[in-house]
Amino acid sequence: MQPRSEKNQAILAVNIGSSSLKFSIHPVSAGPHGRQALPPSFGGSVQGLEPDGRLVLTISNPDNQERQPVSVKSDEDSLQAALRVLKALIQDLSQNVSIAAVAHRVVHGGDRFSEAVMVTEEVLRSLHHLDPLAPLHQPHNLRGIAAFSKQFPNTPQIACFDTAFHADITPVEKTFPLTQALYAQGVKRYGFHGLSYRYISTRLMRQSPAAGKRLLMAHLGNGSSLCACVGGKSFSTTMGFSAIGGLMMGTRCGDLDPGVVLYLVQQGMQAQELENLFYRESGLKGLSGLSADMRTLRQSSDARAAFAIQVYTHRVIREAGGLIAAMGGVDAIAFAGGIGENDRILRHELCRGLEFLGIELDAAENQAASNQQITPIHRPGSQVEVWVVPTDEGIIAAEEALALL
Repeated sequence: MQPRSEKNQAILAVNIGSSSLKFSIHPVSAGPHGRQALPPSFGGSVQGLEPDGRLVLTISNPDNQERQPVSVKSDEDSLQAALRVLKALIQDLSQNVSIAAVAHRVVHGGDRFSEAVMVTEEVLRSLHHLDPLAPLHQPHNLRGIAAFSKQFPNTPQIACFDTAFHADITPVEKTFPLTQALYAQGVKRYGFHGLSYRYISTRLMRQSPAAGKRLLMAHLGNGSSLCACVGGKSFSTTMGFSAIGGLMMGTRCGDLDPGVVLYLVQQGMQAQELENLFYRESGLKGLSGLSADMRTLRQSSDARAAFAIQVYTHRVIREAGGLIAAMGGVDAIAFAGGIGENDRILRHELCRGLEFLGIELDAAENQAASNQQITPIHRPGSQVEVWVVPTDEGIIAAEEALALL
């Protein structure tokens, strides 16, 4: 499919989950080095997609933010209602802009998809085979693509994969110590949060030469992972075959002794019960018995909340040490994600746990850092640079979609 005229084009980047739809409009600029996707002119989200949820549209632009309820007609579901309102919003706020493509974040591309791809019915069927490996994300990502295809029928739908950034890690890093037959079936490490990691590494390398050497990236949020990056390319990452492995997360358990799974099966637990336990009832939520939200746990006086945070912090330090050892050292560390960008206490504790590397955190800069701009939070004499990098998966998806067009 040929791209449309370059005049007033934009890419619509979307990230659809079980309860929300995040979107951003990225104008396309024709420059001396070809077309570029620019930072969003506006964006926002629709919350409340879950069953019995209350739909609320939030619109954000450089000047303000507004929220408004969304009504659902009798003949549509919540996602259809959200897309109807989103389409009207785009037509209203961007009357002179033509949407050249819709760029979708898709969590799992498996072995087949290692770069952005135009979505067809056959591609969609192939991606649905990966639903069991990311049940909190993949089905909702793909449901969104199908819905957008109907609401924007003449607009290319492009899938951009979180796994793609890690496609070139070595067989040593990809391989689990199981049989070669299982590896051939696709049982291997894929890695996730790739759109975020591509943003962090590319943007940080523009500001710091150290980021182009040995960079440890920490995407910490409801979904959490670490990525070791050497020379701008993924070297290793904590997440593996599915989006449940590696670090402890908001509701996900992270790495677990396989003997625990065998024990629970022997106790009579079925696959669906195990999936629910490991994906939805573990992590910060499971340990605290209170919440998956780090902000809620920080404010709680319950000892279980403090213990859950302690375990989370310990797991990050432990996994960070392993990745740093595998790289042979570290030159820069970057924090991103909802927790990484906003939790000053956690950043302080993580850096204190890695002080033996020569990290010298600037307490004032750490306190002042926000989720609005890339900020160094290390002292001038620190042997390892430490940065807060507010991530933007949307612009990476827009760039990948534009490159494909």
